[in-house]
Amino acid sequence: MRHSVSQSIQQNLPGTNAYRLFNGFYEGVPDLVLDRYGPALVILDHSETSAFDALINLIKQWALTNDTGIEAILHKQRHHPDFSIRQGTRLAGRELPNQISEHNIRYAVDLRLHQDASFYLDTRHLRQWLQENMTGKRVLNTFAYTGSLGIAAGSGGASLVVQTDLNKKYLKMAQQSWSLNEFQREKHCTITGDFFRVIGRMRNEGQLFDCVILDPPFFSTTVAGKVDLQDETTRLINKVRPLVAHEGWLVVINNALFLSGFDFMAELDALCQSNYISLERTITIPTDVTGYPETIITPPPVDPTPFNHPTKIAILKVLRKDRRK
Repeated sequence: MRHSVSQSIQQNLPGTNAYRLFNGFYEGVPDLVLDRYGPALVILDHSETSAFDALINLIKQWALTNDTGIEAILHKQRHHPDFSIRQGTRLAGRELPNQISEHNIRYAVDLRLHQDASFYLDTRHLRQWLQENMTGKRVLNTFAYTGSLGIAAGSGGASLVVQTDLNKKYLKMAQQSWSLNEFQREKHCTITGDFFRVIGRMRNEGQLFDCVILDPPFFSTTVAGKVDLQDETTRLINKVRPLVAHEGWLVVINNALFLSGFDFMAELDALCQSNYISLERTITIPTDVTGYPETIITPPPVDPTPFNHPTKIAILKVLRKDRRK
């Protein structure tokens, strides 16, 4: 256990109390991840059996007896047949936190909302980029989940943030986060609906945004369409590209574990041949999430280079044919 991680991250990230303590997939204990959400420790157990029972008991003792500030412990068993256990079993503490902070922005969380913890730590640097670059911009966040990327854009002074997701319950949390930060209500809009239908309607209406965020799940299917990040990222990009205003940004996130960084970059390079779209920059994943260089024992199953993690984030600059001189 990296006992000094909490202190180190808190020193380097003031106003942040959500981060990763241990990533066993890369740091020597496959299937075990430990995340900190305020006063709560979340144990993400990806094992197929109860192989970690003894180790989890040791982690519990460490967390509660070493002045860590941890008051509650939640154990989430991803492959358990009982959904309530996949959501999490409380091992300690009477209450779980309902909000965390990152870069002094407050986010509503429900650590038992789903199999994960309702807030993705790996996109911290992207939230910081949005916070620093969205002043006066119109932002569309697709596949918004609980809306953290849109909230970060709002904290940066976006003139409008539209968040869309198929699940109304997730978007309700986005609304809670917006209210927590006391942002102007008229600058935030949530749309519950299928991605393909919502995007199609916006295209027909001629809506344009200065920044469109494309953060889909690895794979999903609905009556209206299919998402497949392993093989069809370009198709999704082309779905939302008409919604990007002239000289606007298209933020693309691909978390396909078995899609190499080389192959993802090849897709982006092919798109950039048109002269109407270019790769402006990539965004790294925080080192507490990836594991530190001196603690990494096992690399990802597929090389993510030039990215530093299988969660690959690229920011594209878009020009419109109807505006380019």
